[in-house]
Parts: sequence; C-alpha cells; structure tokens
Amino acid sequence: MSGSLPPDFEWGFATASYQIEGAANEDGRGQSIWDTFCHLEPTRTKGANGDIACDHYHRFEEDFDLLSRYGAKAYRFSISWSRIIPLGGRNDPVNEAGIAFYSKLIDSLLARGITPWVTLYHWDLPQAIHDRYGGWLNVEESQLDFERYAQICYERFGDRVKNWITLNEPWIVSIFGYATGGNAPGRSSINPQSTEGDTTTEPWVVGKALIMSHARAVALYNRKFRASQNGKIGISLNGDYYEPWDGQDERDRQAAERRMQFHIGWFANPVCLAQDYPQCMREQLGGRLPRFTESDFALLREGDMDFYGMNYYTSQFARHRDGPAPETDFMGNVDELQENKQGVSVGEKSGVHWLRSAPELFRKHLTRVYRTYGKPIYITENGCPCPGEEKMACEEAVNDTYRIQYFGDHLNAVGRARIEDGSDIKGYFAWSLMDNLGKCFSSYFEIFELILLSEWSDGYGVRFGVTFTDYSTLDRTPKQSALLLKGMFDERMGGDPSSE
Repeated sequence: MSGSLPPDFEWGFATASYQIEGAANEDGRGQSIWDTFCHLEPTRTKGANGDIACDHYHRFEEDFDLLSRYGAKAYRFSISWSRIIPLGGRNDPVNEAGIAFYSKLIDSLLARGITPWVTLYHWDLPQAIHDRYGGWLNVEESQLDFERYAQICYERFGDRVKNWITLNEPWIVSIFGYATGGNAPGRSSINPQSTEGDTTTEPWVVGKALIMSHARAVALYNRKFRASQNGKIGISLNGDYYEPWDGQDERDRQAAERRMQFHIGWFANPVCLAQDYPQCMREQLGGRLPRFTESDFALLREGDMDFYGMNYYTSQFARHRDGPAPETDFMGNVDELQENKQGVSVGEKSGVHWLRSAPELFRKHLTRVYRTYGKPIYITENGCPCPGEEKMACEEAVNDTYRIQYFGDHLNAVGRARIEDGSDIKGYFAWSLMDNLGKCFSSYFEIFELILLSEWSDGYGVRFGVTFTDYSTLDRTPKQSALLLKGMFDERMGGDPSSE
C-alpha cells in the first residue's frame, strides 16, 4: 500500500487523563466519578485506581521524549474536567494550577513539533456535579456546565490548540455507566453489584445529555472562537462493524444493520446529520427514548462539526433474536458472536477475549461511516494487546509481533478505504502511547449469568501500549511496534522508511 496515504496525513498516539496522569489529589484537582468508583468496596476494578497511574503528571516530559523518538506528528490527550473546575459547575471556581499544568503540556508538545489534539471529556465527570444534580442524568443542567467547561478550555488553550474532540465514546459512557454498571458511576438495575439505577431508562437520558452537551460545545466554538482561533472540532464515537451471522438470512442482515444503528447511529444521526435517532431505536424503545425539541434540532444544526473521530478495535457477527426485546436490551435485540454460522472466526484472537483482528471489516466500517455521515474521518483510537502479553516480563513483551501485524493490516485497510472506496480519512492515532489503567471493552454480555465486563474495570492487566510500563517502578520501555510505526507511515505516505 505504498503511497496510499497523503503526505499531510496526521498520525500519532492517544491517551486519557485518568488512565495515565495520577496526582489525583494534587494541585487542587477535584474528585471525579472514577476516583469514587475505583475506591468502592468490594472493588469493581480489580483493586486498581488512578491515584498514581503512570504518574504522567510528573513525568510528561519523559513521555513526550518518547513521542519524539517514535516520530509522532500528533498526540491526542484528554483534559480532566475536575482538574480545571474542581466542583465542575458553571458558577464554580476555576483551578489555575490545573490550567497551568495543561498549558505546560501543550507548550512542551509544540516545542517538539508535535500537534496537540485535546479531548474535553474522556469519562471523568466531576463527582461534585454528579452529587449535585445527578450529572448526565440531568439533561439541562449538565449541558450548561459542560458548555462553560468547554469555554474555559477554548479561552485558555485555544490560541495553541487547533484540534478539539468534545466527547470520547458517549456509547460507553451511557451503556457501561448507566445500563450495565460496569463503569463509573456504576448505575444499573441488572448488575447485582449496583445499588442504584434503572437500565430501562437511564442510558437513553444520559445519551441525550451527551448529545446536547456536544452540540453546545461545538456551537459555542463556531460562534465565538472559530474565526479567531481557526481550529476544527469533532467527536470520537466507538463502534464495531457487524456482518450477518447467517449471510443468507434476511433477519440476520437486518440485525447487523440494526446493531450498528444502536451502536453508532444513536449518536451519529443527531451530531452529524442533525437528525432524529434511527427509526429502529424509536420502534424498540418507544417513549423511553427522549424526544428532541425544535430548539434541540436548531442547536444541533448550529453545532455542525468538522470531522468524525472513529474509535475502532474489532468487528463481530450479529444474529437476530426471535420475539420482542426485553426492556433492558440496549443492542437492538441481537446476539453478538465472534464466529459465523459456518464457524468462521471474524479474525485472529488477540490478548483479550473481545478483540479479534478484522482489518477487512475495518475497511468496510470506514467506508460505511463515511458514506453515511459524510464527515472526514480521523481514527482517534485503534490498537490491541498481544496474546499472553499481560503475563510477560518486559524483555518478552517488547517483541510485540502481533501488534505490529495488527497495525500494518489496519493501516493497509485505511489505504484501501481511501484509494479504492473513496473514503476521506485524514489521520490515525494508535491506542495507546503506554500501558495504563485498563483498556478492556466488552462488546457483548452474558446477561443471564450477569458477567458484566467493562472498559477500565480490568485494572492494570491487559496491555494496549506501544511502551511497556513497569507498574512497580513506572519505568517505560519502548516496544518494537512503537519503533516501527514511523516506518509504516513513511512507506504509506511515500516517505523513506529507512529514516527511522
């Protein structure tokens, strides 16, 4: 796929604040719902928490030296809302120490010639506003507080930050936080560990709060900051690609499309097209799915964004279910499977059960999203753990041949989607710069046994980083994939892979 990416293709690595920063109680930072969730007893996160994490707060210069060594052109990181506004609300005090920290990060990146990409919200809602009015469960209050938080970030960092992502994976926030209870704040009516929540209604309310918060943040940028700062803004949506379990069964073909509508269309229809939720969601959920008012649609139109951020890891097969969906269903009344009717796997197994390498379906996913929503795509997360990596010592783990193959195959898929399918794909961020606190999506649930596996709840087990983190010493050691990625991009962008 030599020459399949344009010379200005932007690539780099991604992280999230709570997963790497640490310094949870330093310099005026307020508590987030993840601080609370990670310290619950009995533990929901295998005893892990972000109090220290990778200590990026004190070691960011060392980490940025790695970015330079790896040849990264860009770096995606998230800002901790409660480090900027410890109590979270629009009338609460701003923490100048938090402003100073992120200002130093941005300046350090720019001094190295690395473009900063800032995610405003990567799951760590200030605990104070969750306690004050229910956080995302209050659609009106939460969007106003998020708008003010976004404004502060634009005002204080927008002279140097030209790439903004409003929200990371609102599907995960809504479903894992408020349907299964596997993520903070752990609300669920089907999880025996949860003491609060209603799986039948809360995720849909939270979804609307997130959609309208995104719209307000983008509309604000368009109205007050775009002309002077000349940046761009979008959202990062997760979602697998689904093939029918039985390709000859029309019900399974419909199930595959319905699953993608429940996964992606739920958010992409409103934020990309200023349209209502997919019709299949309306039909299944009825009055439990909140309505958009005319003023909501006006705000969504005002919040027209520049790009679609895609977080992609794997694909699956969808099989229809007979009979009506239970009220607790959030997947579109389908079964998710990793083998089809003929027993063919969707892809090669990785180091975590839910992720199999499916680059050909990644290509289909890219093309479907581009043709459906019409926005340029930045791949804001893509990566994997190697089989058995979580049990390996550093000396073995750095030889991450599975990850190297995964990256190469998925970059080829990007090239094919661009060249052969005509998809507008402008950038790629590998997840993640370093091993960190949990990266364990589970896209399917064994509801009857209530085995509810979730994202960050896997603690420090599964390793997604291109840098090995020794959690006892916090030493960082580059893996082979990190050192080879620049060559992969140089080759596909027409550069000289021998320059690394």
